[in-house]
Amino acid sequence: PSAAVATGFPAGQTPLRTRLEEVRLAVEDGAAEVDVVINRTLVLEGRWEALYEEIRAFRQACGEKVHLKTILATGELGSLTNVYKASMVAMMAGSDFIKTSTGKETVNATFPVAIVMLRAIRDFFWRTGRKVGFKPAGGIRSARDALAWLSLVKEELGDAWLQPDLLRIGASGLLLDIERQIYHHVTGRYAAYHDLPMS
Repeated sequence: PSAAVATGFPAGQTPLRTRLEEVRLAVEDGAAEVDVVINRTLVLEGRWEALYEEIRAFRQACGEKVHLKTILATGELGSLTNVYKASMVAMMAGSDFIKTSTGKETVNATFPVAIVMLRAIRDFFWRTGRKVGFKPAGGIRSARDALAWLSLVKEELGDAWLQPDLLRIGASGLLLDIERQIYHHVTGRYAAYHDLPMS
């Protein structure tokens, strides 16, 4: 299965028809998952119904078999209240995952934002019985960071969410640190730059 990022990544500011066409093309090309970026202006202006309609249109463009991951760009939403509301709107509109950020914003995944999003996921689950996944992205660089995120998700949502269909970590630099930690565990020493193929 392949994944695609659509909808004017990372800004999400192209016209809606263009963003919808990007989603349709990704699906036609075989994407099993599509990441979409919301129009942050809708959140900042409190236009929740318009945000719902936009995400609902992305959901329809994906069809029922393709997972929709909605990127909220939480560092640009202005308040934790907006993060909660945007999370709820995204889930009500049919998102399979909600994601903190594109990884390109000045502020990416943070614990305060994550707690708000995880509690929104829990509230949504309690109200609907539908589990929605969570993906923190940006600024997660070490195995220690990843473990902290796993602990937070477990604390807020329980073991059921510690599965790849409900939890992903967006971190392009994380694999290198995991490789280093495994090397240290196996050999008893930290690797030199030339020892690791990922370096």
